Amino acid sequence: MTEPLWTSSAAGLAVMGKVQGQWAVNGISIDSRAVEQGDLFVALKAERDGHAFVANALAAGAGAALVSDPNCAPEGAPLLIVPDTLVGLENLATQARRRNVLATRVAITGSVGKTTVKEMTAAALSATAKTHRSVKSYNNHWGVPLTLARMPADARFGVFEIGMNHGGEIARLSPQVRPHIAAITMVAPVHIEHFADETGIADAKAEIFLGLDPGGTALIPGENTHAVRLAARARDRDGVTLLTFGMHAGFDAHIVSIEELASGRKVTADVMGQRLSWFIREPGAHWVHNGLCALTLAVLAGGDGQAAAHALSEFGAIDGRGVSRPISLAAGGFFVLVDEAYNANPASMAEAITTLAGRPGLRRIAALGDMLELGVHENIYHAGLAEPIAAASIDLVYCAGPRMKHLWDALPASQRGAYAETAAALAPILADAVREGDVVMVKGSNGSRMAEVVRALQALDVQPGDR
Repeated sequence: MTEPLWTSSAAGLAVMGKVQGQWAVNGISIDSRAVEQGDLFVALKAERDGHAFVANALAAGAGAALVSDPNCAPEGAPLLIVPDTLVGLENLATQARRRNVLATRVAITGSVGKTTVKEMTAAALSATAKTHRSVKSYNNHWGVPLTLARMPADARFGVFEIGMNHGGEIARLSPQVRPHIAAITMVAPVHIEHFADETGIADAKAEIFLGLDPGGTALIPGENTHAVRLAARARDRDGVTLLTFGMHAGFDAHIVSIEELASGRKVTADVMGQRLSWFIREPGAHWVHNGLCALTLAVLAGGDGQAAAHALSEFGAIDGRGVSRPISLAAGGFFVLVDEAYNANPASMAEAITTLAGRPGLRRIAALGDMLELGVHENIYHAGLAEPIAAASIDLVYCAGPRMKHLWDALPASQRGAYAETAAALAPILADAVREGDVVMVKGSNGSRMAEVVRALQALDVQPGDR
Protein backbone atom coordinates (compact mmCIF):
# COMPACT_ATOMS: atom_id res chain seq x y z
CA MET A 1 0.00 0.00 0.00
CA THR A 2 1.37 3.43 -0.97
CA GLU A 3 2.16 5.69 1.94
CA PRO A 4 0.27 9.02 1.95
CA LEU A 5 2.22 12.14 1.11
CA TRP A 6 1.16 13.76 4.39
CA THR A 7 -0.86 12.61 7.37
CA SER A 8 -2.63 15.15 9.55
CA SER A 9 -0.22 14.51 12.42
CA ALA A 10 2.93 14.81 10.28
CA ALA A 11 1.69 17.94 8.55
CA GLY A 12 0.57 19.47 11.85
CA LEU A 13 4.03 18.98 13.36
CA ALA A 14 5.71 20.33 10.22
CA VAL A 15 3.82 23.63 10.23
CA MET A 16 3.24 23.84 14.00
CA GLY A 17 -0.45 24.36 13.30
CA LYS A 18 -3.77 23.26 14.68
CA VAL A 19 -5.18 20.09 13.12
CA GLN A 20 -8.92 19.71 12.71
CA GLY A 21 -9.95 16.11 12.11
CA GLN A 22 -7.80 13.11 11.21
CA TRP A 23 -6.88 12.89 7.55
CA ALA A 24 -4.24 11.90 5.00
CA VAL A 25 -3.47 13.49 1.63
CA ASN A 26 -1.64 12.32 -1.48
CA GLY A 27 -1.03 15.63 -3.21
CA ILE A 28 -1.05 19.40 -2.73
CA SER A 29 -2.88 22.03 -4.79
CA ILE A 30 -3.28 25.79 -4.68
CA ASP A 31 -5.95 25.92 -7.41
CA SER A 32 -9.44 24.75 -6.46
CA ARG A 33 -10.18 24.14 -10.17
CA ALA A 34 -7.31 21.66 -10.42
CA VAL A 35 -7.83 19.81 -7.13
CA GLU A 36 -7.52 16.04 -7.38
CA GLN A 37 -9.07 13.50 -5.06
CA GLY A 38 -7.20 13.45 -1.76
CA ASP A 39 -5.22 16.69 -2.24
CA LEU A 40 -4.34 19.18 0.48
CA PHE A 41 -5.70 22.52 -0.74
CA VAL A 42 -3.53 25.47 0.33
CA ALA A 43 -5.51 28.72 0.60
CA LEU A 44 -2.89 31.26 -0.43
CA LYS A 45 -3.60 34.96 -0.31
CA ALA A 46 -2.54 36.60 -3.59
CA GLU A 47 -4.50 38.54 -6.22
CA ARG A 48 -7.40 36.43 -5.04
CA ASP A 49 -7.78 35.00 -1.56
CA GLY A 50 -7.74 31.22 -1.69
CA HIS A 51 -9.95 31.08 1.38
CA ALA A 52 -12.88 32.01 -0.84
CA PHE A 53 -12.44 28.70 -2.65
CA VAL A 54 -11.88 26.31 0.25
CA ALA A 55 -15.45 25.01 0.21
CA ASN A 56 -15.21 24.41 -3.55
CA ALA A 57 -11.92 22.56 -3.14
CA LEU A 58 -13.32 20.30 -0.43
CA ALA A 59 -16.42 19.61 -2.52
CA ALA A 60 -14.15 18.70 -5.45
CA GLY A 61 -12.44 16.02 -3.39
CA ALA A 62 -9.69 17.74 -1.43
CA GLY A 63 -8.74 15.66 1.61
CA ALA A 64 -8.04 18.73 3.75
CA ALA A 65 -7.25 22.43 3.52
CA LEU A 66 -4.41 24.54 4.88
CA VAL A 67 -6.00 27.80 6.05
CA SER A 68 -5.47 30.79 8.29
CA ASP A 69 -9.22 31.42 8.74
CA PRO A 70 -11.19 28.28 9.68
CA ASN A 71 -14.47 30.13 9.23
CA CYS A 72 -14.07 29.80 5.44
CA ALA A 73 -14.81 26.06 5.62
CA PRO A 74 -17.91 24.07 6.55
CA GLU A 75 -18.15 23.12 10.22
CA GLY A 76 -16.07 20.05 11.03
CA ALA A 77 -14.13 20.17 7.74
CA PRO A 78 -10.64 18.60 7.74
CA LEU A 79 -8.27 21.54 8.21
CA LEU A 80 -4.74 22.52 9.11
CA ILE A 81 -4.86 26.00 10.65
CA VAL A 82 -1.84 28.33 10.65
CA PRO A 83 -1.35 32.10 11.03
CA ASP A 84 -0.01 32.48 7.45
CA THR A 85 -0.65 29.90 4.73
CA LEU A 86 2.42 30.77 2.62
CA VAL A 87 4.66 30.38 5.66
CA GLY A 88 2.81 27.17 6.41
CA LEU A 89 3.54 25.90 2.89
CA GLU A 90 7.21 26.84 3.31
CA ASN A 91 7.36 24.95 6.61
CA LEU A 92 5.78 21.93 4.98
CA ALA A 93 8.41 22.18 2.23
CA THR A 94 11.25 22.34 4.75
CA GLN A 95 10.03 19.19 6.49
CA ALA A 96 9.63 17.41 3.14
CA ARG A 97 13.29 18.13 2.46
CA ARG A 98 14.42 17.05 5.92
CA ARG A 99 12.53 13.78 5.98
CA ASN A 100 13.92 12.64 2.64
CA VAL A 101 17.53 12.04 3.56
CA LEU A 102 18.30 9.98 0.44
CA ALA A 103 17.24 12.40 -2.30
CA THR A 104 19.86 14.31 -4.26
CA ARG A 105 18.42 17.76 -4.97
CA VAL A 106 19.24 19.67 -8.16
CA ALA A 107 18.29 23.35 -8.57
CA ILE A 108 18.28 25.08 -11.95
CA THR A 109 17.98 28.72 -12.93
CA GLY A 110 18.94 30.83 -15.93
CA SER A 111 17.66 33.53 -18.25
CA VAL A 112 16.99 31.03 -21.03
CA GLY A 113 16.35 27.28 -21.06
CA LYS A 114 15.73 26.58 -17.38
CA THR A 115 12.33 24.90 -17.84
CA THR A 116 13.55 22.73 -20.71
CA VAL A 117 16.74 21.79 -18.85
CA LYS A 118 14.65 20.98 -15.77
CA GLU A 119 12.44 18.65 -17.80
CA MET A 120 15.43 17.05 -19.55
CA THR A 121 17.29 16.54 -16.27
CA ALA A 122 14.25 14.94 -14.66
CA ALA A 123 13.79 12.64 -17.66
CA ALA A 124 17.47 11.69 -17.56
CA LEU A 125 17.44 10.93 -13.83
CA SER A 126 14.14 9.03 -14.04
CA ALA A 127 16.02 6.41 -16.04
CA THR A 128 17.95 5.60 -12.86
CA ALA A 129 15.45 6.00 -10.02
CA LYS A 130 12.29 7.73 -8.81
CA THR A 131 12.56 11.44 -9.62
CA HIS A 132 10.46 14.35 -8.40
CA ARG A 133 10.40 17.61 -10.34
CA SER A 134 8.79 21.03 -10.61
CA VAL A 135 5.74 20.93 -12.86
CA LYS A 136 5.12 23.58 -15.53
CA SER A 137 7.10 26.69 -14.53
CA TYR A 138 6.45 26.53 -10.80
CA ASN A 139 9.59 28.48 -9.98
CA ASN A 140 8.50 31.47 -7.88
CA HIS A 141 7.83 32.29 -4.21
CA TRP A 142 4.97 29.79 -4.00
CA GLY A 143 5.97 27.40 -6.80
CA VAL A 144 9.25 26.37 -5.21
CA PRO A 145 7.87 25.52 -1.73
CA LEU A 146 4.85 23.86 -3.38
CA THR A 147 7.14 21.61 -5.42
CA LEU A 148 9.26 20.78 -2.40
CA ALA A 149 6.24 20.06 -0.19
CA ARG A 150 5.00 17.65 -2.88
CA MET A 151 8.24 15.62 -2.87
CA PRO A 152 7.57 12.01 -1.82
CA ALA A 153 9.64 10.67 1.05
CA ASP A 154 11.02 7.91 -1.17
CA ALA A 155 12.12 10.02 -4.15
CA ARG A 156 15.76 9.40 -5.04
CA PHE A 157 16.18 12.65 -6.97
CA GLY A 158 14.52 16.06 -6.86
CA VAL A 159 14.83 18.57 -9.70
CA PHE A 160 13.75 22.13 -8.93
CA GLU A 161 13.41 25.15 -11.19
CA ILE A 162 14.01 28.53 -9.56
CA GLY A 163 13.16 31.80 -11.30
CA MET A 164 13.21 35.48 -10.53
CA ASN A 165 12.11 38.92 -11.71
CA HIS A 166 14.09 40.93 -9.16
CA GLY A 167 17.27 40.62 -7.19
CA GLY A 168 16.95 38.86 -3.85
CA GLU A 169 14.20 36.46 -4.91
CA ILE A 170 16.43 33.45 -5.59
CA ALA A 171 18.36 34.19 -2.39
CA ARG A 172 15.21 33.33 -0.49
CA LEU A 173 14.18 30.32 -2.55
CA SER A 174 17.43 28.41 -2.97
CA PRO A 175 17.95 27.86 0.79
CA GLN A 176 14.50 26.28 0.92
CA VAL A 177 15.60 23.64 -1.60
CA ARG A 178 19.16 23.47 -0.22
CA PRO A 179 20.37 21.83 -3.43
CA HIS A 180 23.33 19.51 -3.61
CA ILE A 181 23.89 20.77 -7.17
CA ALA A 182 22.97 24.22 -8.48
CA ALA A 183 23.15 25.14 -12.16
CA ILE A 184 22.81 28.28 -14.25
CA THR A 185 21.88 27.61 -17.88
CA MET A 186 22.63 31.07 -19.28
CA VAL A 187 22.60 34.77 -18.43
CA ALA A 188 20.90 37.09 -20.95
CA PRO A 189 18.95 40.40 -20.87
CA VAL A 190 15.73 39.00 -19.43
CA HIS A 191 13.71 41.03 -16.86
CA ILE A 192 16.39 43.66 -17.44
CA GLU A 193 13.97 46.51 -16.69
CA HIS A 194 14.46 45.61 -13.02
CA PHE A 195 18.27 45.83 -13.22
CA ALA A 196 20.86 48.45 -14.10
CA ASP A 197 22.56 46.08 -16.55
CA GLU A 198 23.22 42.40 -17.29
CA THR A 199 25.74 42.07 -14.48
CA GLY A 200 22.85 42.62 -12.08
CA ILE A 201 21.02 39.73 -13.71
CA ALA A 202 24.14 37.55 -13.38
CA ASP A 203 24.39 38.38 -9.67
CA ALA A 204 20.69 37.63 -9.17
CA LYS A 205 21.04 34.26 -10.90
CA ALA A 206 24.15 33.48 -8.85
CA GLU A 207 22.05 33.77 -5.70
CA ILE A 208 21.19 30.13 -6.37
CA PHE A 209 24.61 29.24 -4.93
CA LEU A 210 23.66 30.76 -1.57
CA GLY A 211 21.45 27.79 -0.83
CA LEU A 212 23.95 25.07 -1.77
CA ASP A 213 24.30 22.24 0.71
CA PRO A 214 27.76 22.22 2.33
CA GLY A 215 30.17 20.55 -0.09
CA GLY A 216 27.77 21.11 -2.99
CA THR A 217 28.52 21.64 -6.66
CA ALA A 218 27.98 24.73 -8.82
CA LEU A 219 27.62 24.25 -12.59
CA ILE A 220 27.95 27.31 -14.84
CA PRO A 221 27.96 27.92 -18.63
CA GLY A 222 31.65 28.41 -19.37
CA GLU A 223 31.11 30.30 -22.62
CA ASN A 224 28.67 32.83 -21.23
CA THR A 225 29.82 36.45 -21.12
CA HIS A 226 29.36 36.47 -17.35
CA ALA A 227 31.10 33.16 -16.61
CA VAL A 228 33.93 34.77 -14.62
CA ARG A 229 31.45 36.69 -12.49
CA LEU A 230 29.32 33.59 -11.90
CA ALA A 231 32.42 31.62 -10.93
CA ALA A 232 33.40 34.31 -8.42
CA ARG A 233 29.95 34.24 -6.84
CA ALA A 234 30.10 30.44 -6.58
CA ARG A 235 33.53 30.59 -4.95
CA ASP A 236 32.12 32.94 -2.32
CA ARG A 237 30.70 29.79 -0.76
CA ASP A 238 33.27 27.74 1.15
CA GLY A 239 33.70 24.15 0.05
CA VAL A 240 31.81 24.49 -3.23
CA THR A 241 33.05 22.51 -6.23
CA LEU A 242 32.88 24.66 -9.37
CA LEU A 243 32.34 22.98 -12.74
CA THR A 244 31.75 24.35 -16.23
CA PHE A 245 30.00 23.15 -19.36
CA GLY A 246 30.29 24.38 -22.92
CA MET A 247 30.46 23.56 -26.58
CA HIS A 248 34.26 23.36 -26.80
CA ALA A 249 37.09 21.48 -25.15
CA GLY A 250 38.50 23.00 -21.98
CA PHE A 251 35.28 22.79 -19.97
CA ASP A 252 34.53 20.03 -17.47
CA ALA A 253 31.68 18.90 -19.70
CA HIS A 254 31.95 19.67 -23.39
CA ILE A 255 30.80 18.59 -26.83
CA VAL A 256 33.15 16.24 -28.67
CA SER A 257 31.25 15.87 -31.93
CA ILE A 258 27.92 16.50 -33.64
CA GLU A 259 27.01 14.12 -36.45
CA GLU A 260 24.25 15.16 -38.83
CA LEU A 261 21.84 12.30 -39.61
CA ALA A 262 18.74 12.02 -41.76
CA SER A 263 16.58 11.88 -38.63
CA GLY A 264 18.43 14.49 -36.58
CA ARG A 265 21.81 14.72 -34.88
CA LYS A 266 24.00 12.39 -32.87
CA VAL A 267 25.80 14.37 -30.17
CA THR A 268 28.78 13.02 -28.27
CA ALA A 269 30.02 14.74 -25.14
CA ASP A 270 32.78 14.34 -22.61
CA VAL A 271 31.14 14.67 -19.20
CA MET A 272 33.86 14.84 -16.57
CA GLY A 273 35.81 12.18 -18.46
CA GLN A 274 32.82 9.99 -19.35
CA ARG A 275 32.07 9.73 -23.10
CA LEU A 276 28.30 9.80 -23.69
CA SER A 277 26.19 10.09 -26.85
CA TRP A 278 22.55 10.95 -27.45
CA PHE A 279 20.29 11.80 -30.37
CA ILE A 280 18.47 15.08 -30.96
CA ARG A 281 15.52 15.17 -33.32
CA GLU A 282 14.64 18.82 -32.77
CA PRO A 283 16.39 21.58 -34.75
CA GLY A 284 18.37 24.35 -33.09
CA ALA A 285 21.75 24.75 -31.39
CA HIS A 286 20.05 25.34 -28.03
CA TRP A 287 19.04 21.68 -27.91
CA VAL A 288 22.72 20.73 -27.81
CA HIS A 289 23.51 23.29 -25.09
CA ASN A 290 20.49 22.35 -22.98
CA GLY A 291 21.08 18.64 -23.43
CA LEU A 292 24.70 18.94 -22.32
CA CYS A 293 23.66 20.85 -19.20
CA ALA A 294 20.98 18.27 -18.33
CA LEU A 295 23.26 15.30 -18.95
CA THR A 296 25.97 16.85 -16.81
CA LEU A 297 23.50 17.43 -13.99
CA ALA A 298 22.25 13.84 -14.22
CA VAL A 299 25.80 12.48 -13.93
CA LEU A 300 26.66 14.83 -11.07
CA ALA A 301 23.52 13.74 -9.20
CA GLY A 302 24.57 10.10 -9.39
CA GLY A 303 22.43 9.00 -12.31
CA ASP A 304 23.55 6.33 -14.73
CA GLY A 305 25.19 8.24 -17.59
CA GLN A 306 24.31 5.81 -20.36
CA ALA A 307 20.71 5.51 -19.18
CA ALA A 308 20.47 9.29 -18.95
CA ALA A 309 21.79 9.72 -22.50
CA HIS A 310 19.26 7.19 -23.78
CA ALA A 311 16.45 9.07 -22.01
CA LEU A 312 17.55 12.33 -23.63
CA SER A 313 17.40 10.62 -27.03
CA GLU A 314 13.68 10.12 -26.42
CA PHE A 315 13.08 13.69 -25.27
CA GLY A 316 11.21 16.14 -27.51
CA ALA A 317 9.99 19.72 -27.44
CA ILE A 318 7.19 20.68 -25.04
CA ASP A 319 4.12 22.87 -25.54
CA GLY A 320 4.92 26.56 -25.74
CA ARG A 321 8.63 25.84 -26.06
CA GLY A 322 9.22 24.66 -29.59
CA VAL A 323 6.84 21.77 -30.10
CA SER A 324 5.87 21.42 -33.76
CA ARG A 325 2.84 19.75 -35.32
CA PRO A 326 1.27 19.52 -38.78
CA ILE A 327 -2.03 21.34 -39.24
CA SER A 328 -4.22 19.88 -42.00
CA LEU A 329 -6.03 22.45 -44.13
CA ALA A 330 -9.59 22.17 -45.41
CA ALA A 331 -8.39 22.88 -48.95
CA GLY A 332 -5.90 20.03 -48.73
CA GLY A 333 -2.31 19.68 -47.63
CA PHE A 334 -0.92 20.97 -44.36
CA PHE A 335 1.37 23.53 -42.78
CA VAL A 336 3.64 23.10 -39.76
CA LEU A 337 2.95 25.08 -36.58
CA VAL A 338 5.86 25.67 -34.19
CA ASP A 339 4.57 26.73 -30.76
CA GLU A 340 7.09 28.95 -28.96
CA ALA A 341 4.40 31.12 -27.38
CA TYR A 342 5.15 30.61 -23.69
CA ASN A 343 8.04 33.03 -23.30
CA ALA A 344 10.45 35.29 -25.16
CA ASN A 345 13.50 37.47 -24.73
CA PRO A 346 16.11 38.77 -27.18
CA ALA A 347 18.33 35.70 -26.87
CA SER A 348 15.56 33.11 -27.22
CA MET A 349 13.93 35.09 -30.03
CA ALA A 350 17.17 35.14 -32.03
CA GLU A 351 17.64 31.40 -31.47
CA ALA A 352 14.05 30.60 -32.48
CA ILE A 353 14.40 32.68 -35.65
CA THR A 354 17.68 30.98 -36.56
CA THR A 355 16.10 27.58 -35.91
CA LEU A 356 13.11 28.48 -38.10
CA ALA A 357 15.51 29.05 -41.00
CA GLY A 358 16.56 25.40 -40.82
CA ARG A 359 13.05 23.97 -40.85
CA PRO A 360 11.84 22.62 -44.21
CA GLY A 361 8.94 24.58 -45.74
CA LEU A 362 7.85 26.54 -48.78
CA ARG A 363 7.52 29.73 -46.72
CA ARG A 364 9.04 30.34 -43.31
CA ILE A 365 6.81 32.65 -41.32
CA ALA A 366 7.49 34.21 -37.92
CA ALA A 367 4.56 35.50 -35.85
CA LEU A 368 6.05 37.53 -33.03
CA GLY A 369 4.55 39.17 -29.96
CA ASP A 370 5.99 41.66 -27.50
CA MET A 371 8.98 40.78 -25.34
CA LEU A 372 8.22 42.14 -21.87
CA GLU A 373 10.29 43.52 -18.98
CA LEU A 374 13.14 44.79 -21.16
CA GLY A 375 13.32 48.26 -19.65
CA VAL A 376 14.27 51.55 -21.26
CA HIS A 377 15.93 49.88 -24.24
CA GLU A 378 12.95 47.68 -25.13
CA ASN A 379 12.37 49.44 -28.45
CA ILE A 380 15.98 48.81 -29.47
CA TYR A 381 15.74 45.12 -28.52
CA HIS A 382 12.60 44.71 -30.64
CA ALA A 383 13.90 46.58 -33.67
CA GLY A 384 17.15 44.63 -33.36
CA LEU A 385 15.37 41.40 -34.25
CA ALA A 386 15.39 42.59 -37.86
CA GLU A 387 19.04 41.52 -38.04
CA PRO A 388 18.59 37.79 -37.22
CA ILE A 389 15.42 37.78 -39.35
CA ALA A 390 17.40 39.05 -42.33
CA ALA A 391 20.25 36.61 -41.67
CA ALA A 392 17.77 33.72 -41.50
CA SER A 393 16.00 34.81 -44.72
CA ILE A 394 12.58 34.55 -43.08
CA ASP A 395 9.92 34.96 -45.77
CA LEU A 396 7.24 36.81 -43.80
CA VAL A 397 6.95 38.34 -40.35
CA TYR A 398 3.66 39.00 -38.56
CA CYS A 399 3.88 41.29 -35.52
CA ALA A 400 1.55 41.91 -32.58
CA GLY A 401 1.82 44.50 -29.84
CA PRO A 402 3.08 48.07 -29.41
CA ARG A 403 6.66 46.98 -28.77
CA MET A 404 6.77 44.78 -31.86
CA LYS A 405 5.73 47.82 -33.90
CA HIS A 406 9.39 48.86 -33.69
CA LEU A 407 10.42 45.61 -35.39
CA TRP A 408 7.66 46.07 -37.96
CA ASP A 409 8.99 49.52 -38.81
CA ALA A 410 12.52 48.11 -39.18
CA LEU A 411 11.52 45.35 -41.62
CA PRO A 412 11.74 45.71 -45.38
CA ALA A 413 8.39 45.68 -47.18
CA SER A 414 9.19 42.29 -48.71
CA GLN A 415 9.21 40.63 -45.28
CA ARG A 416 6.13 42.31 -43.84
CA GLY A 417 3.16 40.00 -43.38
CA ALA A 418 0.84 42.04 -41.17
CA TYR A 419 0.85 44.08 -37.98
CA ALA A 420 -1.86 44.22 -35.29
CA GLU A 421 -1.99 45.92 -31.93
CA THR A 422 -2.85 42.69 -30.10
CA ALA A 423 -2.39 38.96 -30.53
CA ALA A 424 -6.18 38.54 -30.64
CA ALA A 425 -6.36 40.92 -33.59
CA LEU A 426 -3.47 39.24 -35.39
CA ALA A 427 -4.81 35.69 -34.98
CA PRO A 428 -7.55 35.78 -37.68
CA ILE A 429 -5.27 37.65 -40.09
CA LEU A 430 -2.58 34.99 -39.89
CA ALA A 431 -5.11 32.14 -39.89
CA ASP A 432 -6.46 33.49 -43.19
CA ALA A 433 -2.98 33.87 -44.69
CA VAL A 434 -1.37 30.46 -44.08
CA ARG A 435 -0.97 28.13 -47.04
CA GLU A 436 0.00 24.56 -47.74
CA GLY A 437 3.70 24.00 -47.17
CA ASP A 438 4.20 26.91 -44.75
CA VAL A 439 6.10 26.55 -41.51
CA VAL A 440 4.84 29.08 -38.95
CA MET A 441 6.68 29.86 -35.73
CA VAL A 442 4.71 31.75 -33.05
CA LYS A 443 6.65 33.35 -30.19
CA GLY A 444 6.23 36.07 -27.59
CA SER A 445 6.33 36.69 -23.86
CA ASN A 446 3.53 34.93 -22.02
CA GLY A 447 1.93 38.27 -21.23
CA SER A 448 1.69 39.12 -24.93
CA ARG A 449 -0.88 36.30 -25.26
CA MET A 450 0.52 34.83 -28.46
CA ALA A 451 -1.03 31.55 -27.35
CA GLU A 452 -4.23 33.02 -28.84
CA VAL A 453 -2.53 32.96 -32.24
CA VAL A 454 -1.48 29.36 -31.64
CA ARG A 455 -5.05 28.37 -30.80
CA ALA A 456 -6.40 30.12 -33.91
CA LEU A 457 -3.98 28.19 -36.11
CA GLN A 458 -4.71 24.92 -34.32
CA ALA A 459 -8.43 25.51 -34.98
CA LEU A 460 -7.71 25.23 -38.72
CA ASP A 461 -6.77 21.57 -38.29
CA VAL A 462 -9.12 19.32 -40.26
CA GLN A 463 -9.42 15.79 -38.98
CA PRO A 464 -9.69 12.78 -41.33
CA GLY A 465 -13.26 12.44 -42.53
CA ASP A 466 -14.11 16.12 -41.93
CA ARG A 467 -13.41 17.21 -45.49
